[in-house]
Amino acid sequence: MKTLNDFNFENKKALIRVDFNVPLDGDLNVTDTNRIEAAKPTILKVIEDGGSAVLMSHLGRPDGKRNEKLSLKHICSKVSGIIGVDVKFIEDCVGEKVESAVAALRPGEVLLLENLRFHKAETEGDKGFAKQLAKLGDIYVNDAFGTAHRAHASTTIVAEFFPGQKCFGGLLAKEIDAIEKVMRTGEKPVLAILGGAKVSSKITIIENILDKVDHLIIGGGMTYTFVKAQGGQVGDSICEDDKMPLALDILKQAKEKGVKVHIPVDVLAANDFDNNADTQVVDVDKIPEGWQGLDAGPRTLENFKSVILQSKTILWNGPIGVFEMENFAKGTIAVGNAIYEATQSGAFSLVGGGDSVAAVKQFGFENKVSYVSTGGGAMLESLEGKTLPGIAAILG
Repeated sequence: MKTLNDFNFENKKALIRVDFNVPLDGDLNVTDTNRIEAAKPTILKVIEDGGSAVLMSHLGRPDGKRNEKLSLKHICSKVSGIIGVDVKFIEDCVGEKVESAVAALRPGEVLLLENLRFHKAETEGDKGFAKQLAKLGDIYVNDAFGTAHRAHASTTIVAEFFPGQKCFGGLLAKEIDAIEKVMRTGEKPVLAILGGAKVSSKITIIENILDKVDHLIIGGGMTYTFVKAQGGQVGDSICEDDKMPLALDILKQAKEKGVKVHIPVDVLAANDFDNNADTQVVDVDKIPEGWQGLDAGPRTLENFKSVILQSKTILWNGPIGVFEMENFAKGTIAVGNAIYEATQSGAFSLVGGGDSVAAVKQFGFENKVSYVSTGGGAMLESLEGKTLPGIAAILG
């Protein structure tokens, strides 16, 4: 696996695929700089070696048409501020003007190209478009884990034009390493905590990780499909009745593979899906009609904490309750605290997948776990056992 450290970029132009798909407010100001900050070490390595960096990214979904609101010019000053270098900008990503701007770059300079997705050829994985992009660098660096599951021109096809001159950026290398630790090389016991609303969205992950983990915690809305499948009463809780046979099959597979499955034993139930609803703690399999489970109960959280603290490798994907509502966030916070405690004691902890990452940020756990993945869809596909095209292109 070639990384940045396998190259010296002196007098070289690095064509770097970054993920600057960042949120903008109504005034087109960046509201979350995490993805820019994550790319900083890669860019600095190139320019500190005495090379120049050509940055390419997408922003939003302009569907192959120019959209001024989605121009990367709006983030250029923010990128400059974070990197500490005055970043130049050009209003296209291919063509003679772009090639001239790249040719004029001196060592230590950084150029940000316009939104790749202003060209339909980007998302179509067009080879001709990729060839045009390839003219802009001597070495290709992919540092965009968030788009590694897409076979787009800039993430996958362009790599074909850099035989022996392509590598993973610092961020992408870290992402690959973190997933490897959970799926293959992690110290045992290995624990996966899977939450979220639906079993259907996690089926392939569960089936793929059963061979890799020693413990599986089921939380969030998925709980009630498993409980009802085993004959429990779940009241008005979210439940995928058509997935109940699958839930039973997962439990059977886990037992055959020696994986201990931990399902909530009690829940905080509410008489409405509302932060101010009436609540009561009830056994998970005895939720009254008219009530729905919205968070894990106290006995469950004690059980979960005990499992977390005995684990050496921990994957967390999905919240434990409806954390967006303050009164039903306690379970997610408690699990976060237990993972922090385990991490402090030497466990490796990886958080990935949209809602769990949002929860980690909301409750200030970002620096209390070993690694927070930057790629939602890419992370999930990795956990499902899929080979991501953006990764395969560098390895090939």
